[in-house]
Amino acid sequence: MHLPSQRRTTFAGIALLSFAGVVLGHGHDEEDMAMKMGQPAPVQPTIVSSSATRPDTYFQYGEHSALMLSHIALMTIGWVFVLPISVMFSISRSRFGLPTQFIFLAVNATGVLLATIYNANTPDLYPNNAHHKLGWALTWVFGAQLVMGVIHAYARKDRSANAEFTPISAEAITEYQRIHSLRQAEIYRLSNDSGHGTEPNTESLRSNSLTSADSIDNLTEPEREDEEDLEEKHGLMHGTAVDKYLTNKIPALVSSHLLRVLAFFYNAVDRVVLILGFAAITSGIVTYGGFFMGSGVFSGLAHFIKGSVFFWYGILTLGRWAGCFAEIGWAWNVNPSRSNRPSAEFVESFLIFFYGASNVFLEHLAAWGGKWTAQDLEHVSLTLMFFGGGLCGMVIESRKVRDLLNTTKQSSMSHLPYHAGEPEAIEEPKSYRFSMNPLPALVILLLGMMMSSHHQESMVSTMIHTQWGTLLMGAAFARGVTYILCYLSPPTSILPGRPPTELMTAFCLMAGGMIFMTSARDTVMAMESNGLDAMFIFTVSMGIITFLMAWIILVIAIKGWAVRKENKTFAYHGVARR
Repeated sequence: MHLPSQRRTTFAGIALLSFAGVVLGHGHDEEDMAMKMGQPAPVQPTIVSSSATRPDTYFQYGEHSALMLSHIALMTIGWVFVLPISVMFSISRSRFGLPTQFIFLAVNATGVLLATIYNANTPDLYPNNAHHKLGWALTWVFGAQLVMGVIHAYARKDRSANAEFTPISAEAITEYQRIHSLRQAEIYRLSNDSGHGTEPNTESLRSNSLTSADSIDNLTEPEREDEEDLEEKHGLMHGTAVDKYLTNKIPALVSSHLLRVLAFFYNAVDRVVLILGFAAITSGIVTYGGFFMGSGVFSGLAHFIKGSVFFWYGILTLGRWAGCFAEIGWAWNVNPSRSNRPSAEFVESFLIFFYGASNVFLEHLAAWGGKWTAQDLEHVSLTLMFFGGGLCGMVIESRKVRDLLNTTKQSSMSHLPYHAGEPEAIEEPKSYRFSMNPLPALVILLLGMMMSSHHQESMVSTMIHTQWGTLLMGAAFARGVTYILCYLSPPTSILPGRPPTELMTAFCLMAGGMIFMTSARDTVMAMESNGLDAMFIFTVSMGIITFLMAWIILVIAIKGWAVRKENKTFAYHGVARR
């Protein structure tokens, strides 16, 4: 019941880029357009403490601050630390999946309770904000997923049925076969001459028989332990009255068709809940700081959505380095599957193409009916670059197109003789086995160069734009070095290649995306009003990104540990799981 990995990535990217299509291309021209159309100027955030009797933002509101700080701390612990581990356990079908989901739900519920108490005792300083609505919606969605998980666990308590939903690696199956063969060999040697002695009473034979018996005992002991683990895995509250009640009632109430539907939605939530949680955290920052009120929402959406796209692009790049999507050849490895699935570069090119195609008609949306400005034409040119670059990248990734490009040469060289001892002369080069498409990196490089020199209203804003533009250029150069390394030495293993330059690519994309988000007009004005310069946001972002990279790698490692533990349990029982 798992969604294919490339579809999950494509759907998540399309969702983010679709939202970006309804806002302006780049953020600082909205106020001029709004004033030309007679709209009120956006509300300017002032984060610094004010002498006015009524504060403008929650940040300035000093009363009941302990409740808000506790809410922020709990939500950070829940959504940044507990939830990713819970998702990894859930994806790996670990026995720890439901317990960690309960822990997250408890932490989140406590945070929601504190926020409710805080809102009841404070004025509404950000009317109709999206954070409250999104927070409640995600709480209900995750609660529903937990209920579906409990239903699934008890409805599929039978081992053979439960195995249908749990992945197993080829290494686990091979290990089981090896252990089984070893046990048979030891049994055979107990009943036959070991080769070390010829008489039944010789010391060598007795010692060998004793060692063999011990080996069998040692082999069967883990099996007994795994038998207990397997029984515990199938009961959330194993042996309790609640466990017995759910075991008797749920299987009779849930049909196989309904179970498949629940499994689909359960897996879908696993794939998007982290992105939705990121949206909840960023909307919480906006609400707490009082950013993007009035017509300033256009600038905020443009910068936050597009910056988050680069941020999650960096997370995807880091995941590829860590070994995610290795089963479809996205981890800088040889694709172990024979199916014609799209490459990672094709997905990147498609997302770039989709962004350009959806935004080329929307760059003048905020000043609809008014005259076009030079900034409008700049933004339209950017979308055309994304449209053309993405289209070119998809064409390059097409196997059919590349095969047709070789047709003329193959036809003209078919009559030429070649040495019989050199059959590789007509074989495809090794570089053909691996996708090396520089177009996505080229588009990002050009975007970084353009934004680094993009005119801004203040020195701080100009420096911030230069920072994230330079970081995007660094990501493009690092990806280019990766392709050079892969061209000189193409991957030959199905294991993740882990080129070191991809760590730099991921870092530059994540850091560039975060600084991109902070370069909106309201956030820059808040920095200036508090006496902060561009170096402040740069250094803070570098620290956060390096910590997040370490945490992401650890979370992926936890998933690998969980998969190995579950595969070990089922391998001893010879259960092949799909």
